[in-house]
Amino acid sequence: MRKIGRNDPCPCGSGKKFKKCHLGREDELFSDGMAEFSEEQSKRITELPEVDYGRCQEILQALDIKALTGRSEGIRFIDLKTYHGLELFGQSPPSGEGKKGEGGVVVNIYKTSKSDPHNIYIAISSGISDSALIHEVAHVLDYLGGSGLMPGIVKPLSFELGIPVEHLEHPNEYGCWLEYLREKFKIQLDADDTIISYLYQHKMLIPGEIIQRQDTQLIKSKSTQILKFLSNKSAEIDSLICELPGYIGSRVGKDH
Repeated sequence: MRKIGRNDPCPCGSGKKFKKCHLGREDELFSDGMAEFSEEQSKRITELPEVDYGRCQEILQALDIKALTGRSEGIRFIDLKTYHGLELFGQSPPSGEGKKGEGGVVVNIYKTSKSDPHNIYIAISSGISDSALIHEVAHVLDYLGGSGLMPGIVKPLSFELGIPVEHLEHPNEYGCWLEYLREKFKIQLDADDTIISYLYQHKMLIPGEIIQRQDTQLIKSKSTQILKFLSNKSAEIDSLICELPGYIGSRVGKDH
């Protein structure tokens, strides 16, 4: 295993230097075995064939990622079931994978950069909905040209603070990208993404900079404000989402 230098990019995918991110908290990085992730294992992911499910290629071809984010990385879509079939370190299905197989997940760049540092991989299912698709693309755009947060890295912080992980995984910058994609491609968001959009429009999402510097008191305060806002606006929110895909009843008291 190569030792991670203090000034190397943090393996978590945050975009920050290791010394300013997970130095001293390496157990959070390596609990899923990523410290031992080899180039050979990386190739097992990056050599998977690209897929053309739903509108994924249409959306990809319509986005000038470099112009939007200033970064040169591209996006490649691979099959979600095949990706999970690799059983790399016992990975579990993503929270976005619904009962109808309409989900997707952004693959942590530490798993793919050893064999393909030029692309970010999104594993998607054949039945992915438009809303689920732009949800994952928004995560990539947010990582490249927004908060710099890679999906999945904030779970330990969420657990530590006792706040919904969704409050950290969907920062204000993410909300901006989700809105951009929704408007550009004229997509009807599902119930959960409509709530994210609603929070963004009301300036309730937590800025990524606060999450990046792990200002725990301010993060907890912002999370409390989100929960209070959702409770106060519950009737209005339910009227917005009650007929949308993914609606499972009132979201009051539930994680978002």
